[in-house]
Amino acid sequence: MKLSRIIKDIPGELRGGDPECTGIEYDSRKARGGDLFVCLVGAKRDGHDFAMRAYDNGCRAFLCERTLELPDDAVQAVTDDTRAALPVIAAEYYGHPAHKLHIIGITGTKGKTTTALLCSAILNAAGMNCAYIGSNGVIINGQHTETVNTTPESLELHHYFALMVASGVKYAVLEVSSQALGHHRVDGIPFEVAAFTNLSEDHIGEGEHPDFEDYRRCKKRLFSDFGAKNIIYNADDESSGYMTEGTSGNSVSYGINSEADFRAFGIEKYRNDTSLGVRFECRRAGRLHSVPVSLMSPGTFSVYNGLCAIAIAACYGVAEDFSASVLERTPVQGRFEVVEGIPGRTFIIDYSHNGLSLTSALTTLRDYEPERIICVFGSVGGRTRGRRRELAEAASKYADYVIITSDNPDFEPPEEVIDEIASYMHFDTPYECVIDRGEAIRRAVGMSRRGDIVLFAGKGHETYQLICGQKVPFSERRLILEACASMSAIG
Repeated sequence: MKLSRIIKDIPGELRGGDPECTGIEYDSRKARGGDLFVCLVGAKRDGHDFAMRAYDNGCRAFLCERTLELPDDAVQAVTDDTRAALPVIAAEYYGHPAHKLHIIGITGTKGKTTTALLCSAILNAAGMNCAYIGSNGVIINGQHTETVNTTPESLELHHYFALMVASGVKYAVLEVSSQALGHHRVDGIPFEVAAFTNLSEDHIGEGEHPDFEDYRRCKKRLFSDFGAKNIIYNADDESSGYMTEGTSGNSVSYGINSEADFRAFGIEKYRNDTSLGVRFECRRAGRLHSVPVSLMSPGTFSVYNGLCAIAIAACYGVAEDFSASVLERTPVQGRFEVVEGIPGRTFIIDYSHNGLSLTSALTTLRDYEPERIICVFGSVGGRTRGRRRELAEAASKYADYVIITSDNPDFEPPEEVIDEIASYMHFDTPYECVIDRGEAIRRAVGMSRRGDIVLFAGKGHETYQLICGQKVPFSERRLILEACASMSAIG
């Protein structure tokens, strides 16, 4: 495709020619001959500084915000904001695939992943071929691809949309992060449905949002800037009014404590020999009868996630009783995922990786009156150091026994991360430190007794450990099952 065509919808000036471009790239390490190299300005690095590397790799076309010092055969398209330009040129390059899909966007602090995956499961079961993009990667026709961010960069998004269209997909549910909204990753996507789960303080600090107001403002963009036909919101969350103010779409509410369009009542928890969850009645406004719903995950927050998924599916004509029949048999990988291993003990994998989410997980499990809660967790290396205190305080307060171990240490020595977490433990909660996470899993399974709940927190859906910049394969579920098998063999 000619460069002039790729950039035709962005402001700027083309200097030096009009080459044919066979690809678009913003990572100079991946750039090759024929690519248009886009100089993105990030929080820590400026792509303009790597233009020469891209040139040396064969690139001769560049999209930039300032004139680059490159040899004369380099063609430069200069624009005001390359990050804002990227979704525009990506959509053009891939033939605007998003406009050939029914796209659902879900944002909020918690619940995005679970709600999106439940929604996708319902639509697929209803015969509406639905793909998923979010924290658990990309799923197209059952094929899974890992991603780096909850919401990928715009170039990758349109690549995946093009794959969906080519694969016969008609619907796509997308987790929309605040960073994606703030950094233009989802600009131009024609969201049909925009859904809001909840809002609380998170992702605030260096390299993320400067304050809560910026975080909140970015979230609101999904509802104010995209013209979604349907706005789904949590009537019990105090931020819903802010999110939905000024929107023109059809507003649909869900809740427990409010007179919502989709309301849950009669909530009760259940626990059997190896698993647990929650049941409730769902009544839609204007309907005489309620629908019983059973979810394979615990807690009030699971009720909200299930309600949101039911409400979204209803926008496409899916009846509540059909949605309920799907939800009762749909687990969500890495989100309160039960691993059935040894009768009488409950093993749960969850992505809770900060103080707020770990507190929520542990207090929810406490409601199931376990003999003990054993909590296995760590924290990532090299960043978000503030979470270490939060995690330690949550585990200290709400668990009965704690095993502190590695998460994704990356380039930071894991023992240093573990020692820092341990320094914040209090309430005289017994704990031990086990550097190797596999050994920590075996230790937790081995010490468990009938009636115990063992929570493995932090890794969730991830199938690797990040060690010294490398993703080392790591399956928490497999290790738990192996440890359970060993326990059963011993008797």
